[in-house]
Amino acid sequence: MPEQQQWTITATEQPPEWFIQAVKQYTPASNGLYAAQLLWQRGIKDRQQLTAFINYKVYQPASPFEFGQEIHLAIARLQQAYNTKEKIAIWGDFDADGITATSVLWDGLGQFFAQNTQLVYYIPNRLKESHGLNNQGIDNLAKEGCKLIVTCDTGSTNVEEIIYAKQLSIDVIVTDHHTLPAERPPVAAIINPRYFPKEHQLFNLSGVAVAYKLVEAVYQSLPNVAKYPLEDLLDLVAVGLIADLVQLSGDCRYLAQMGIQRLQEDFKQPAAARRRPGVGRLLELCQKSGDRPTDISFGLGPRINAVSRIQGDASFCVELLTSRDVKRCNELAEVTELANARRKSLQKDVQAQVAQKLTQLDLSTTSVIVLEDAQWPAGVLGLVAGQIAQETGRPTILLSTEGAGEQGAGGREQGAGGEITSLSSSERAERPANANSTQHSALVLARGSARSVNSVDLYQLVKEQAHLLHRFGGHPFAAGLSLLVENIPLFTAAINQQLRQSLGSTTLTPTVQADLTVTVADLGKELFLELKLLEPCGMGNPVPKLLIQNCWFENSWHRNQQDWQGKKVQYIKAEFDIRDDSSRSAFPGLWWGHYKDELPIGRCDCIAELDYNTFKKRYEIRLIAVRSSANSALNTQLSLTPYILDLRNQEHSARAKRPASANSTQHSGLIIEDCPTNWDDLRMWLRRCLAISRSTSGVENQQQLAIAWSKPNHQPPNQIWLTLVGIAKYLSRTNQLVTRGQLLEKIGISNQTLLVGIKALKYLGFTVQRQDRSLQFTWNPNDSVENLADEAVARFLAAVREEQFQQQYFAEVPLSTIVAIASYDSK
Repeated sequence: MPEQQQWTITATEQPPEWFIQAVKQYTPASNGLYAAQLLWQRGIKDRQQLTAFINYKVYQPASPFEFGQEIHLAIARLQQAYNTKEKIAIWGDFDADGITATSVLWDGLGQFFAQNTQLVYYIPNRLKESHGLNNQGIDNLAKEGCKLIVTCDTGSTNVEEIIYAKQLSIDVIVTDHHTLPAERPPVAAIINPRYFPKEHQLFNLSGVAVAYKLVEAVYQSLPNVAKYPLEDLLDLVAVGLIADLVQLSGDCRYLAQMGIQRLQEDFKQPAAARRRPGVGRLLELCQKSGDRPTDISFGLGPRINAVSRIQGDASFCVELLTSRDVKRCNELAEVTELANARRKSLQKDVQAQVAQKLTQLDLSTTSVIVLEDAQWPAGVLGLVAGQIAQETGRPTILLSTEGAGEQGAGGREQGAGGEITSLSSSERAERPANANSTQHSALVLARGSARSVNSVDLYQLVKEQAHLLHRFGGHPFAAGLSLLVENIPLFTAAINQQLRQSLGSTTLTPTVQADLTVTVADLGKELFLELKLLEPCGMGNPVPKLLIQNCWFENSWHRNQQDWQGKKVQYIKAEFDIRDDSSRSAFPGLWWGHYKDELPIGRCDCIAELDYNTFKKRYEIRLIAVRSSANSALNTQLSLTPYILDLRNQEHSARAKRPASANSTQHSGLIIEDCPTNWDDLRMWLRRCLAISRSTSGVENQQQLAIAWSKPNHQPPNQIWLTLVGIAKYLSRTNQLVTRGQLLEKIGISNQTLLVGIKALKYLGFTVQRQDRSLQFTWNPNDSVENLADEAVARFLAAVREEQFQQQYFAEVPLSTIVAIASYDSK
């Protein structure tokens, strides 16, 4: 299981008064102190830096001709193609950076070369090919008559493939931002910011930003040709930049700021008038408005990435981002949304399986987590590996042998380019000298993704084991690899030993860093506008993390599924109100991937991010981490016996003397009248009781929790099943809607058991659809498989019997047991 997180607070150096006053000019509604502290911490320490950082209009972007001779060579080759009407192919990549880069070249070069006749594009299939050029794809382009390939977000190390293209009389212009080859490849031009020193304002450009710089140079070299302004491409640049998680400094920050502005302006237009109706529809589907960087990082980026993860072929995403056909874009956006829904479900399933495997590991002796499974889909392994790495504080490598038995006959690992297929955005596969791929091709290969934390250079770590690998590639924080299945144990032992030796006495622990300490009273519009000065955030300029101490939660709830076109997608999101002693008002928040019962009882500390929810039109926090406070009522072993009043199985006259209900204006206690079926229900009520006790200036009011249920009078499980079937038939016949609460009250079972019953009804031909907060039953009797229907009904009857047993137990369990177990705060 994940270890206890280590929390750290960024060292705070008080900025000088002149700097605070300079920042305050941009935050007229507040004193600007928090923003000044953050900017000073992050190296913005003079007026010129401050102005350029905040106001993109005064920033001086670099000329595309900063790339020197290579950009001139590229322009000369494109001018030759323009003059002789040669056919050009854009070779892109299947992640968000690669898709947007392809779209920028498609729209930008499309101003000079006729699309679909002179200009085409090619996106490799994630599940059959890989990142980068491959010979089969080059063959296909040669047959189409292409004489020039312009890569984007890929190609720098594809030396063999570039030579192969040259043999077919195809020139290659590489635009990329990944690892440089040892020697310049035989290309017409290579435009890669890695040739710049790290301090250069273009060094951190992503693939889409490099593509934009090439188009910018073409616009300047062939003036008066383009019909649309260059700035129309900036929204795509912003999407790719932010989705790719590059360091947003220098021109990266400038382009992202400009692009977000264009994105927001376009979204405000009616759908028919938008330049990018596909982007607008995607934003609508994810309930975003395009004015927040998180609309890209949490909305657009994951959806674009999901297509190749689920379907392999993401070529249509270029059409989605560039077409002006509203109807067509709406269709493609919905396909994209469905792929993302499927991705969420697969990711959740794999994460649960990985969590189960983690229970079998001793993390105290594990430096690098390496896990494999034959059923894991490779497309989501990088996402899950990143989650596990953050939770455990250890580099994580997840491998899949899915379809491995077919590889000897030309399975996925032998894609046209012979390269791995599970790398993420900044990853580029490269072939180790001793990979001996001709021998490996007939053997069983595992392939997967790796993610790092705690400043461990994952690429070097994996590279040291190149002799055990078939292929690998990546960068310090993410990598992809493939290896013989039989080598996995040896690889696991070797890479763990290597990291242990390099760490010495250093212990790896999951770490969360907070930037500022604030109170609940600080949360809201003023603080949000201060922190917004730092946007867009990314690597090197992360979203500010806020530490809130001695707080508590109330009104929490969660949901764990979402319907999309009849598809049920599993996910979890807890929502809550947070309070502390600084204010009489609560503040809303949410915690992705967690249930409400995971919130601690009583007082606690938390680290969160402040955001504005454009869909709900409210400011809210996103919980990042939480732990019980040292002065929590439970941690100080406060006796809970006075909190719980036992009124079970008493006559009505006796129960009438119980405390006032939770809705009472005196607020003197809470009452549970429905017999619970598990301990988590009791803990939830106890949390509510303790939260109310502290809701006014932190004063301990000794609010009581009255348990007032009676011994249940249960119907036989078979009768409950017949009642459920009868209700379903009646609702279908009358076409009436029913709420889940009405069903539960009528049948007398829990929500969890009702879900089992609904699954059983489906085998009898019932369809259950959700409409707002109600359910609609439709019955179409079918020739169901009798044994499956019988098994489903048997599961429902077993669930009812188990629930009834638990209720019988809670009707009789001693109060001392309830106090002991309900007050236990699991860690």
